[in-house]
Amino acid sequence: MVQSSMADEVEMFFFPFVGGGHQIPMIDLARLFASLGVKSTIVAAPNNALSFQRSIARDRDSGRSISIHPLDLPPGSEPPDSDMSAAPFTDTSMLQEPLRHLLIARRPDCIIADTFHRWSADVIDAVGVPRIVFNGNGCFSRSAQELMRIHRPHDKVDSEYCPFEIPGLPDRIVMTKSQLPHFHKLSGSGKLSGRTLNSEDRSLGVVVNSFLDLEPAYVEYFKKEMAKKAWVIGPVSLCNRNVEDKAERGQRAAIDEQSCLSWLNAKEPNSVLYVSFGSLARLTPKQLLEIAYGLEASSCSFIWAIGKIFEPMENGEGGREDWLPSGLEERLKESKRGLIIRGWAPQLLILEHPSVGGYMTHCGWNSTLEGVSAGVPMVTFPHSAEQFFNEKLITDVLRIGVQVGSMEWTSWNAQPGPPVGREKVEAAVRKVMDGGEKAAEMRRRAKELGEKAKRAVEEGGSSYEEAEALIQELKSRKKV
Repeated sequence: MVQSSMADEVEMFFFPFVGGGHQIPMIDLARLFASLGVKSTIVAAPNNALSFQRSIARDRDSGRSISIHPLDLPPGSEPPDSDMSAAPFTDTSMLQEPLRHLLIARRPDCIIADTFHRWSADVIDAVGVPRIVFNGNGCFSRSAQELMRIHRPHDKVDSEYCPFEIPGLPDRIVMTKSQLPHFHKLSGSGKLSGRTLNSEDRSLGVVVNSFLDLEPAYVEYFKKEMAKKAWVIGPVSLCNRNVEDKAERGQRAAIDEQSCLSWLNAKEPNSVLYVSFGSLARLTPKQLLEIAYGLEASSCSFIWAIGKIFEPMENGEGGREDWLPSGLEERLKESKRGLIIRGWAPQLLILEHPSVGGYMTHCGWNSTLEGVSAGVPMVTFPHSAEQFFNEKLITDVLRIGVQVGSMEWTSWNAQPGPPVGREKVEAAVRKVMDGGEKAAEMRRRAKELGEKAKRAVEEGGSSYEEAEALIQELKSRKKV
């Protein structure tokens, strides 16, 4: 996005949550609005700013009005966990009074606050600063879950694995109870959605990280039926234009980006599968072992970013490497067919590389959008949160992915269910990467969506126009 004169005198605060899946897009959002001339201030816990201060410094050096305001904690209070894998229920309530004092002193034109700061709506509304909600999901998953809450079709099936259709959606979406978040199955599940929607009803509106061409029918439903007001402004990851921003996004990578790019440069176009399950998912060693066998059997080149591991092997022997098939790393080094990254990967750089032709993903919304923006088809392997809904968008609506066969929704902190077998992993990878007619058609659709994503954030695009509309709204409110 480019500089705009519309934003003169507009000041926006951005209050990201501490976990990577919510923090990273909020930082991108702040940088995006700064690129439009907004005075952007990122309000953060004092220990939380280290992960993104270098990109903010580069923006400031380029003349953008963006800054970080670390909140001073009350004496004796401990800062919240600021790890990229911080859990959704991480307590941030020690930030209440510092935030209240800052808002009273500075009075920005609005604050965009993450919905996981569950206490923040009351504090911000009491001060009288216009509040906009960011909840990190797309319109499809929000719409599907709302219709689930209204109609409860899962109550009409007897088994965890009996399929049912979600009524009221423009597309036929079939799921099983086993794929639903646990709170959907409770008789009072509407209370959670009701509380969230009440907070949104009292806000100025909602900012959504998505774009119109990705989910047009669901953007329309969300705006008409669910949101008081919504601005669909994404994919925000596309504000990262240079190698440094892409390499350091979230945190420093566990691999030197140049050695990673050199490995990719030696591969044929669309020949490499990128495998990553995000910052929060914790897979068991048994599941990782099945994935490893499946990847090796597929004969496909791959980069695998290994994240959290749930537990040591049951026999108590060995440690972190027990999930690797015997001799796999040696075979990969000799054949140069695979690259394993232990820890954080420079995901945007990898996905955008011409050699990467597929993405095995947990279907977190950020990762989904990053895969879409890169124009790569996906192997979908959801685990938790709203990921099974995102899978249906990828495979059944957009038709740019293949399901690996994951059936069990598992809370981030619970023992995962039975592993998906190596045969299913191999079969799904082959369907995406084999170069056949169906794979080629899927790749064509993915490439087309990637181009639409890029157009959305450029001047005249739908997301650009929505961002400008929000800025204009804030300017008009200043005149009242």
